[in-house]
Amino acid sequence: MTTAPHTLRTAHLTDPIGIDDQHPDLSWRSGDGRQQAYQVQAATGSALLDSGACDLWDSGRVAGTRTTGIRFGGKPPGARQRVWWRVRIWCDDRPTPWSTAATWETGLPTESDWAGAQWITARQDEPASRLPLLARDFRLPHAPVTARLYATALGTYEATVNGAAAGPALLEPGYSAYDKRLLYATYDITDALRAGDNTVGLSLGNGIAHAPRVPGRYAKLQVDHGRPRVRALLHAVHADGSSTTLVTDPTWRTAEGPVTLSAWFGGEEHDARLAPAGWNSPGHDRRAWHAAVPAPLDGVRLTARTHPPVEVVDTVTPVSMSEPRPGVHVFDLGVNIAGRPRLKVTGPAGASVVIRPAELLAPDGTVNQRFTGSPCYDRYTLRGDPRGEEWAPATVYHGFRYLQVEHLPGPPAPDAVRGEVMRAANARAGGFSCSSGLLNGIHRLIDRAVQGNMFSVLTDCPHREKLGWLEQTHLVFPAVAGGYDVAAHYRKLVRDMSDAQTGSGLVPGIAPEYTVFEDKFRDDPNWGGALVLAPWHLYRTYGDTATLRAHYPDMLRYLEHLRSRSDDGLLLRHGLGDWIALDDSTPKAVTATYAHHRIAAALGDIAEAIGRTGDAVAHRRLARRISAAFHAEFFDPAARTYGSGSQACDALALEAGAVPAAQRPAVLAHLVAAIRAENDHVTVGEIALPALLRVLSAHGRDDVVWDVLSRTDSPSYGYQLAHGATALTERWDGPTRGSSQNHFMLGAAAEWLTASLAGLRQAEGSAAYDRIVVRPAPVGDLDWAGAWYETPRGRAGATWHRGPDIFRLTVALPPGAPSRVELPLPDGGRDVRDVPPGTWEFTVPGDWSRRE
Repeated sequence: MTTAPHTLRTAHLTDPIGIDDQHPDLSWRSGDGRQQAYQVQAATGSALLDSGACDLWDSGRVAGTRTTGIRFGGKPPGARQRVWWRVRIWCDDRPTPWSTAATWETGLPTESDWAGAQWITARQDEPASRLPLLARDFRLPHAPVTARLYATALGTYEATVNGAAAGPALLEPGYSAYDKRLLYATYDITDALRAGDNTVGLSLGNGIAHAPRVPGRYAKLQVDHGRPRVRALLHAVHADGSSTTLVTDPTWRTAEGPVTLSAWFGGEEHDARLAPAGWNSPGHDRRAWHAAVPAPLDGVRLTARTHPPVEVVDTVTPVSMSEPRPGVHVFDLGVNIAGRPRLKVTGPAGASVVIRPAELLAPDGTVNQRFTGSPCYDRYTLRGDPRGEEWAPATVYHGFRYLQVEHLPGPPAPDAVRGEVMRAANARAGGFSCSSGLLNGIHRLIDRAVQGNMFSVLTDCPHREKLGWLEQTHLVFPAVAGGYDVAAHYRKLVRDMSDAQTGSGLVPGIAPEYTVFEDKFRDDPNWGGALVLAPWHLYRTYGDTATLRAHYPDMLRYLEHLRSRSDDGLLLRHGLGDWIALDDSTPKAVTATYAHHRIAAALGDIAEAIGRTGDAVAHRRLARRISAAFHAEFFDPAARTYGSGSQACDALALEAGAVPAAQRPAVLAHLVAAIRAENDHVTVGEIALPALLRVLSAHGRDDVVWDVLSRTDSPSYGYQLAHGATALTERWDGPTRGSSQNHFMLGAAAEWLTASLAGLRQAEGSAAYDRIVVRPAPVGDLDWAGAWYETPRGRAGATWHRGPDIFRLTVALPPGAPSRVELPLPDGGRDVRDVPPGTWEFTVPGDWSRRE
């Protein structure tokens, strides 16, 4: 018998609680066999579901092979309702058993569901330097059978119940357009509550919502949406069916907390002597506390956070410690991370320890903050506990490899400070390895930079700016999604883009738009086009049509904005060009028009995917017109090149399909010659790099990519490794130039490593990995390479080994449509085979001793 479906997910999450969507999309994985049809049932109780009495939905048998993006079509469950659902499928005209039930739970989707919960904050005293604590003591007649805490803040907050953290999430509620939208989180606090006395505590920070200029502290920009404030609702259900509801209002009590400074860019100061002992637990004496005061936020919508929050995912201990100056100790963590320091210290009350994070060292061995924002430091003032004290900042995070610790009250232990690695807790989804330490190192650099910038938005760097520059969300999507499950996360990023879109249709270069940059930084289609291209990646990778439908009108508005600035499809004076390129001769018109073409072409496919066939025809017609205009404007028939003749110009022309078939061999040859003329180095920036690597691979020149990635002199990935980089840097020569040491914008090589070298990729025209192509490229002197990826249908993998007289390929294909394996042959040809799901091994004998 065919096994039951498994890995059921709602809105790309496993058993989520607190979602707003009354009709979320559902997905599952088939146990085995090819799905012909499915049936979904949903109910408000597990017993109802088991009995088949589905009071919410029974889809009946629905023909189709889709396993993702199935919209819940039943009765809206309303607020605070748990839904049980299950699925079965038909394979070979026979139904499988029902899956194990999965659940989702709605939150507070409408304003009325917040039941009188007010925005509150502390009484304003002058000067107001310390961040507030808020608490509410209450009694429960019985321990609850279920209890939820719904909370949000302007700024950041930490929620506790009876002295313990409500959950692992940090720096909540994450970035949003604070004048339009704030995210709320739902916490399962059932086990934290008890019969009798209980306490909910909330400590506030400024976050980026309130980032003023602080004398003596670095600040990239100034943002002020108002003082920190919080809104929360607690709902507990008891065994007898009764419930207790608690809301934020003036009955809450407030006091000044121990955080005396919370500067998003400049650091945090915490005076432990000012922390009221047991303030967030029952029994605390609150006679000196004040009543909370209402602090309304008008016109701001609350939206559930339906993506993984920022959490501590790892802890790094120092690999060495030095003392470049008396009393100044520098700890080297050995790897560049984003997160926070954690201090362990013993000393007298009032001793004040300063921690300065940095990515680089100065010649004298002290930290160098020149390229990451200076001065930036955290300060901890001891309360004087003889048993020792441990602390980490709660309202900020940093990017760093080195921690300079000053004013320790005694000699430090080697682990006096550690680094807590923080990022959005997206699950690991893929991996790559091979027989080359250099290529493994390149993949590791890119992966660490992705992690270091994967917060509530994808940042450009975790130290100096912490802003959501949009070009990376689509240009380097394969590196991000190839390593992590970002299906839910990217929905949030796209909504940020939509919220940032202006009335004229423009999408700014950053989202949320916390500051307005000058025109070329604000209006470049390689940045703003993320509103179209990021949702398209979501659909291609995860089968997400809901995001396409929700934001298609926004995409049309953006396309109209580009039309208003174009000259018959050409964007001649637009934007930033091939950002951070070594060859700055590439005209901005080339990169901008290339983006215009990508956006129009993607919109054609998007319109088709959502059933807008007429629009699809029009968008594709526009894409062809842009491509023809690109060729007419930039082609040099004598030199067989485009624009300035730069590597970027040729790569973008080929990627955009602007090169007529008869000219493609010559243009490709010009591109390869340009790379060879640079001694196998690329001169492109972040816009052209993905296109260059894809174009070379698509035209059978993986050998050229191998030669590029094998370099260890500047400019190259290998140069960064050779000069001590542990995360991808902002510039090709970043470790010696300075600038950011944790940027993922040049991470396009990750796509080539997995999709071309290992050969694991999705078929053209496929969505949600309905069809897979395995086409390895055994180039150079590699002995083996492999990659794996958790597709929506299950894990796929490809690993090849090469010996002197045999090539061996092992593939794993998840349930779904038959896939294609293209085996390399010793003479350079391919043996193409259709392969069904399963694990397979192929061998190709011959003379494999030659190394290209």
